[in-house]
Amino acid sequence: MRILGIDPGYAIVGYGLLENDNGKLRPLDYGAVETPSKLSTTERLAMIEKQMTELVNDFAPDEIAVEELFFNTNITTGIKVAQARGVILLSCAKACGKDKLFEYTPLQIKSTVTGNGTAAKTQVQFMVRSLLRLKETPKPDDAADALATAICHALSAQGVKRALK
Repeated sequence: MRILGIDPGYAIVGYGLLENDNGKLRPLDYGAVETPSKLSTTERLAMIEKQMTELVNDFAPDEIAVEELFFNTNITTGIKVAQARGVILLSCAKACGKDKLFEYTPLQIKSTVTGNGTAAKTQVQFMVRSLLRLKETPKPDDAADALATAICHALSAQGVKRALK
């Protein structure tokens, strides 16, 4: 099973593609979609939509796991990230179907990947690197977060249940 993990963002959208072979996880690709700050909001959202659709079409994942929003104190940033996340969800649903789309909270992701729902970003990155047997921590951080989201799905009850079908 191929799982595409996505860490939503407005400036940077992290993505990570894993293969889950009965619990054996293998990274296939990871990286980030970046939008230039000089572009308007509409242009940046259109860029995210286009690139996410291309990723889903190119990778042909069996399922997609998207991190839910964690609201911080900057409401302006939160709104723009929420807009980008909406575009990401719609792009993914249109490209591969809404029944293949799953969402996880940061707490669920951290708990599944590290065993600690309040784990620091560095702990999550360490576990992503360890679980996927990578020589280096994926960069940018958003790519590591996206891989953590994909790992969470692979190891969650939903992911395991689907893998056994």
